[in-house]
Amino acid sequence: MAATVTQAASTVTDLYVDHISTIPANAGDKVKLFVREHKATSHGGGPRRTILMLHGRSVAGVAVFDLPYKEYSWAAKLAKAGHDVYVMELQGSGLSTRPRMDDHRNVSPAPSQRGLLVPNPNAAIYTGPVEYGSQLNNSQSDWDEVDAVVDFVLDRAGVTKLDLFGYSAGSQQLGPYAIKHHGKVRSLFLVAPIFPPNGRKSKDGTDFDAPQPMPVSLPEGAFDFPMTVGTKGGLENSWQRDLKCPGQREPAMLDEVWKAMMAVDPIGATWGGRVPGSPEGLNRIRNSFWWGWNSTTVELHKVLGDKVPVCIVYGEHDSIVNTSPDLGLTYFSTPELYRRIPGKKKLMFRISCAGHQVLWEHQAELVHTMSEDWLKNSKVEGATKGSYDRDADGALTLLEE
Repeated sequence: MAATVTQAASTVTDLYVDHISTIPANAGDKVKLFVREHKATSHGGGPRRTILMLHGRSVAGVAVFDLPYKEYSWAAKLAKAGHDVYVMELQGSGLSTRPRMDDHRNVSPAPSQRGLLVPNPNAAIYTGPVEYGSQLNNSQSDWDEVDAVVDFVLDRAGVTKLDLFGYSAGSQQLGPYAIKHHGKVRSLFLVAPIFPPNGRKSKDGTDFDAPQPMPVSLPEGAFDFPMTVGTKGGLENSWQRDLKCPGQREPAMLDEVWKAMMAVDPIGATWGGRVPGSPEGLNRIRNSFWWGWNSTTVELHKVLGDKVPVCIVYGEHDSIVNTSPDLGLTYFSTPELYRRIPGKKKLMFRISCAGHQVLWEHQAELVHTMSEDWLKNSKVEGATKGSYDRDADGALTLLEE
């Protein structure tokens, strides 16, 4: 059943897309994929675009793209500009089906994780085995869910192509998806994209087939449980690493973000805290096995930057998207993604005084404006190609052609 609210610039409707799951934990079951629609009620003066937004690894789409605080809702801003916007959530995230995640026994067996469950919902630390001893989702199941929602949106909006907007690890799904299904994709706009140049490869001799049967079982045990949990304090600790400028975020933002995260995690909201019966909430995070997003994949397929134009935006203080090459599979580099995109229709901006959580920081407004420019003009601040540094005064310095 759809719930609809009319706002000044859009009609907001919460929808569920039926999908037959390809996650091993509930393969073959009919599941619900949550989608929030911001349908523009007026024309913005330029072309009317249909946009699908996808979240990253740990925070659901509504909290990322539709934060109900001041002017931070990117979805509402784009709808106000005359576009139709859809925010989706994959299985295991937000208000979509969360297989195997309601049972606290399926939290990572690490003591640091299990300890967070005492006393809510446990009176003592549970030391037994996980109830489901495998990871939750994988690349193929994510791509399948994106495709189901894309087809739903194309049909509902009456269009043949849409623009894909991804945040953080959303690039892991949207990058390969745009390569595989470029006939449905007008452009790709990525904010703080996770890109592992040496990332896990697909099965030998294939483009995107799984490198091994799903679910996987590896010696290190990293994929022997379906979820981890995160705390408000953990979010703050991670965020603090990127706060390098005075006033980079508003004082109330951590509380507002956590409130939004808990609003779409009704089970997790009852967990955590140190007082029995007074939970502080835990963010339930699906444990994923991903492949097919790496330098070889991007270069081999002559799609990105050609059939699918790409715009990338990331913060200069983002400590997550750029890490040491010594980390192997978990070495991330946004500039390397730009370099590996084979076509010429590509733009990238490193913006000042912003971190990985840029969509919740003061520079969110700049990201909104850049995306509107991209949709309307296929360029940003007059640039049609190239990688740039954008300083605090708005001056652009070309870094790479």
